[in-house]
Amino acid sequence: MNIFALAFALAFDAFAVAIAVGIRLGMLEKWTVFRLSFHFGFAQFGMPIIGWMAGEYLVGAIGVYAKVIAALILAIIGGRLIWEQFKAEDNSWKGDPTRGASLWVLMFATSIDALAAGFTLALVGVQILYPTLIIGVVAASMTILGLVFGRKLGMKFGKTAGVIGGLILIGLALKTMLV
Repeated sequence: MNIFALAFALAFDAFAVAIAVGIRLGMLEKWTVFRLSFHFGFAQFGMPIIGWMAGEYLVGAIGVYAKVIAALILAIIGGRLIWEQFKAEDNSWKGDPTRGASLWVLMFATSIDALAAGFTLALVGVQILYPTLIIGVVAASMTILGLVFGRKLGMKFGKTAGVIGGLILIGLALKTMLV
């Protein structure tokens, strides 16, 4: 199994969400970048371990519901991002998606597929530590790239970039449901 290909595939959700967050925030402070990339990388590192340890029972019991929950979260965040582009500036959401409950929700939504990947790694007999380290580092790196790219898109295209970011998240929600 090509661990690097798996890591990049799993990191795509984190990359797409980071683009949307970069568009949403506009200005990126180093601690914001660190906070989001660390947490996304940590979630992508930890979820395969949980999946690997949980075994067939857990994936069979919550697998379908986990995909639905992750898809709903991504769709809601994407819809909210689009909605924010069209409402009055003084009523806009003031929260920081890289803090508090928003951060935890995004961590879960972007790493739920890593749970199933961890289960799959257990089935094929792969030792878990090396792959999860690679997955976590790739996810953290892709998050940084997504934040920077999203910020540049937001600065250049403004509200249009916000709509595109929201559509990307809704597309990820659809992909989560269909795959």
